[in-house]
Amino acid sequence: MCKGKIVDAIAAKGLQSIEDVRAHTKASASCGSCTGLVEKLLKCTLGDTFQAGSSVKPVCGCTSYGHDEIRKLIRVKEMRTIPEVMQELGWTSANGCSKCRPALNYYLLCEYPGEYRDDAQSRFVNERVHANIQKDGTFSVVPRMWGGMTSAAELRAIADVVDRYQIPSVKVTGGQRIDLLGVKKDQLPAVWADLNKAGLVSGHAYGKALRTVKTCVGSEWCRFGTQDSTAMGIALERATWGAWTPHKVKMAVSGCPRNCAEATVKDFGVVAVESGWELHVGGAAGMHVRATDLLCKVVTAEEVLEYCCAFLQLYREEGRYLERPWPWIERVGVAYLQRKIVEDAQSRRALQARFRHAVSFTQKDPWAERAAGAEAHEFTPLAEVTA
Repeated sequence: MCKGKIVDAIAAKGLQSIEDVRAHTKASASCGSCTGLVEKLLKCTLGDTFQAGSSVKPVCGCTSYGHDEIRKLIRVKEMRTIPEVMQELGWTSANGCSKCRPALNYYLLCEYPGEYRDDAQSRFVNERVHANIQKDGTFSVVPRMWGGMTSAAELRAIADVVDRYQIPSVKVTGGQRIDLLGVKKDQLPAVWADLNKAGLVSGHAYGKALRTVKTCVGSEWCRFGTQDSTAMGIALERATWGAWTPHKVKMAVSGCPRNCAEATVKDFGVVAVESGWELHVGGAAGMHVRATDLLCKVVTAEEVLEYCCAFLQLYREEGRYLERPWPWIERVGVAYLQRKIVEDAQSRRALQARFRHAVSFTQKDPWAERAAGAEAHEFTPLAEVTA
């Protein structure tokens, strides 16, 4: 849907909200990545009569409650299961739908870490089988490579897996990892078991979670590097992997302002300078391109980790399900983040503590658990029926 048609529809049909635009044009009705642009078009076309966010958008057709209301009520009413939420808040459908169940599952997981039991049936297929489904029904497997680093032993293990299971395609990703494409579903546990033997774990390339921490070689090798960006990236990834978030999160660490790791288009980016580190938030380089906002500057590596964990926890607690960090930041404002994370040390440390508590329950390799036999039914092929 082009800009002109959306503007014409707003003027001709008297559309007043994003929901109206979705209903009449389908713009912002699929992945939602253009919602901000549609809101800007409404503002430009309607002027002061348009009030952004003046009406609460329901999570889905099963309820009249919005994301923020549901999160607040889960906390206030101490609701601990999806059925309890649906019953207490008067869901119109008995079992919910593909929009509300994953959102409720995430909100409960975030609110009650270590207590709430993740509901696999409320996750999309990629998260349920811990691999990305491809258009032919096979899956891609992406091992985690901490900070983009690997070794000869890991590469040999990957090559052996490719040969052993006749995996048709091997691709280097934009996040400095290796993607094995074309793995059959029933092969996944065996592939993971062989990768585990070499120390490789899930890269969570399928999840609403931390994906990658991209790095450059930094001061260890580069003549322009001012700080050890590779070590910083590895430390960040090891501190934050396995954390479930409202949407995927990508990070990067550049060893100098030349920014070879492209940190200023990541959700959380770190740029080394002579005096320490610049911390950037809210970048994007996909369907929507957005440069980061500068959060602050810090001196030590320990501060980078503390501020990063606090930022991720604030996003985990206040971001809406399927909302990337950049639209969340545009919604609340970078000044709000600075007040909560930079200016208020007590708030920052409390956020960091809650983050570390939460990930202490989730930093477990799901590949190893499935290779050991967990949820085996997911990977057992249906019986072949012959005429």
